[in-house]
Amino acid sequence: MKHGKKYTDNAKLIDRTTLYEVSEALDLAVKTGKAKFDETVEVHVRLGVDSRHADQQVRGAVVLPHGTGKKVRVLVFAKGDKQQAATDAGADFVGAEELVAKIQGGWMDFDVVIASPDMMGVVGRLGKVLGPRGLMPNPKAGTVTPDVAKAVTDAKAGKIEYRLDKTNIIHCPIGKVSFGTEKLQENFDTLLGAIVKAKPAAAKGQYIRSCVVASTMGPGVKINPAKVG
Repeated sequence: MKHGKKYTDNAKLIDRTTLYEVSEALDLAVKTGKAKFDETVEVHVRLGVDSRHADQQVRGAVVLPHGTGKKVRVLVFAKGDKQQAATDAGADFVGAEELVAKIQGGWMDFDVVIASPDMMGVVGRLGKVLGPRGLMPNPKAGTVTPDVAKAVTDAKAGKIEYRLDKTNIIHCPIGKVSFGTEKLQENFDTLLGAIVKAKPAAAKGQYIRSCVVASTMGPGVKINPAKVG
């Protein structure tokens, strides 16, 4: 893959053979995130587990202390009093069965989907649409809950879900370049702390195999996995 001059110049700031301390890596991610927009800083963590086995799944959610810097559009499936509670908490879209047809018709103008437990029979019809996009409500992520108001508040405050992909890697945003190194590190430490706590009992050997941070348009910076968590 051919990269532009800006990427190439930024890559020169990074020693590909070095495993950096967290603060150094985040500082480099900030320095190389020089696009005309406020780039997102992402973390990519490879774990020593096998996601094909149910007892080695790693999935959960955590509220980042400084949020992600992204405006989150929240959709809530609820009925009765819970609809008003979700609206009062700041949900962008609230409804029930009528939202299913709208989503099946191609509408996807939302970032998080929350559902009260009694609505999962309805939401289940959207599994093939929401599932591949990582938007299907899930109890482990706190997006299937009787307390939809709290779930909305958490989502707006910067709650993110982490989960393994098929290659045993977790990909998560931890904020914007404009946050600066200190705030990004606080978000990073919170996320990695949650991932470490979620270590499956069945996981053997080294748990965190590799960890890389990068801005949207910048090169990856390797972190020493022995210094994480």
